[in-house]
Amino acid sequence: MRFHVVDAFTDRPFSGNPAGVCLLAAGEWPEDAWMQQVAAEMNHPETAFALPLPASAEADWAIRWFTPLVEANLCGHATLATAHVLRTERGLGGTVRFRSREYGVLVTHAGDEGGITLDFPAAPGTEVPVPEGLFEALGVRPEATFRAVALGDLLTVLPDETAVRALTPDLAAVAALTRRENLRAVVVTAPAAGPALAYDFVSRFFAPARGIPEDPVTGSAHTVLAPYWSARLGRTRLTGLQASVRTGLIRTALHGDRVHLSGNAVTVLDGTLHT
Repeated sequence: MRFHVVDAFTDRPFSGNPAGVCLLAAGEWPEDAWMQQVAAEMNHPETAFALPLPASAEADWAIRWFTPLVEANLCGHATLATAHVLRTERGLGGTVRFRSREYGVLVTHAGDEGGITLDFPAAPGTEVPVPEGLFEALGVRPEATFRAVALGDLLTVLPDETAVRALTPDLAAVAALTRRENLRAVVVTAPAAGPALAYDFVSRFFAPARGIPEDPVTGSAHTVLAPYWSARLGRTRLTGLQASVRTGLIRTALHGDRVHLSGNAVTVLDGTLHT
């Protein structure tokens, strides 16, 4: 079985967010335990498994995502990576429909110039009191916190870009907090440092309890970030910079209850999975 490693939300190798991609043969899903073992072996933030569907189905491929520890309900960068592999390896450009377990049919569109756009449901957050222990876990006092119930993310607004970049959280405390509050992750964000930059806001994403101490670039988190920043900045089209060590840019466009997330991808490894 072929296995691919793709850096997503970047146009350069060794930046953006790496994802494993397995294109399966038609038929039934492999055992969950096997897919989890493959994801653990690859040890990327997410590994996507895509299963071709019959022509009569409502989508072209079924898709599932696994972190090194658990199955994920939604993953943007591994979906973009899968669409990239389908285009480069199978010649499937244009629109591809993926059937997910929790979020129905997710549509991707590969543009003529190499970019790929994901059509995902928006996940606006509701403002909530700052959870007990968050200040201690992050080492900085947030301006506000918002809970995105659908994803289980806690959007944590910091005063400025410098605070986001300088953050050195206590990951054990973050993991304990997310378990206690039944959260997927803590997402920190702030406005860009100035109007002349190529991005409008910055973010970082921490999900240590799910095997992702810090995710390099998180597409699904931008379904929370885009509604928040579009409302705050008064624009429906924005660009987010995820300020991890690898960094990556995600272009967002809000369309009612949907968010379009656009970026590039680069294949860095093709191999054979011997199992």
